[in-house]
Amino acid sequence: METRRIGDVDVSAIGLGAMPMSIEGRPDEARSLATLHAALDAGVTLIDTADAYHLHADDVGHNETLIAKALAGHDRGADVLVATKGGHLRPGDGSWTQDGSPGHLRAACEASLRRLGVEAIGLYQFHRPDPRIPYADSVGAVRELLDEGKIRAAGISNADPEQIRQADDILGGRLVAVQNQFSPAFRSSEPELRLCDELGIAFLPWSPLGGISRARELGSSYAPFAHVAEAHGVSPQRVCLAWMLAKSPVVVPIPGASRPETILDSLAATDLVLTPEELAELDAAV
Repeated sequence: METRRIGDVDVSAIGLGAMPMSIEGRPDEARSLATLHAALDAGVTLIDTADAYHLHADDVGHNETLIAKALAGHDRGADVLVATKGGHLRPGDGSWTQDGSPGHLRAACEASLRRLGVEAIGLYQFHRPDPRIPYADSVGAVRELLDEGKIRAAGISNADPEQIRQADDILGGRLVAVQNQFSPAFRSSEPELRLCDELGIAFLPWSPLGGISRARELGSSYAPFAHVAEAHGVSPQRVCLAWMLAKSPVVVPIPGASRPETILDSLAATDLVLTPEELAELDAAV
């Protein structure tokens, strides 16, 4: 498995986004554990989660608990960097809200530590800016968690270039990851990707295949991806991830999966080499 770097940790060049295993339409636990173990067997050493990946108000942290169970039951579990997030909430009615207050982030981190069963979280990310709370206050809380050893590395999610620079400054140059939406259908994070490349900060595209409901339609929605896929005899989804990997060595996609075959197809993108002409064709796809 090809590796890339997040801070001072080498991780698999493609990680696993575990959200589909815990929100609407989630599979039973047996299939989720099979998916997680298939990823570990194939060499995945980065799993992305969040305390907000759950269904109901009494279900908070479902995804973190699931991942902890999967890692505990696998001989490679100790080799995995678990990236979790705090600051985004699901009240239980299907909506999403924010709480970026320092008090909430501290409590959320403590709860994530308990669910994951670790003394320090490998990568903790501020999930989404809260318009009611100064951004510096939210990131400052993450800095305190880092200074106290509650987390080993700090990241941010859903951030713009100004927030990336601000967060890195507040963290004393210790910002190691930015997780933003990026896919063929959502390219407005290109400036953030370029900035991360410039600063040497890992860029983790979430929903890289277009999201749970649209991933299967990637080839039909964007003909160039289907065209290149046919030429290589692979899926358009695999082409998409290979295209992202080719953009910069700081890119570490985290495609979601809830079936073993899905994550295994995604991981095969690390072996797919695209020509400059193919990359240009994909860059121009609209």
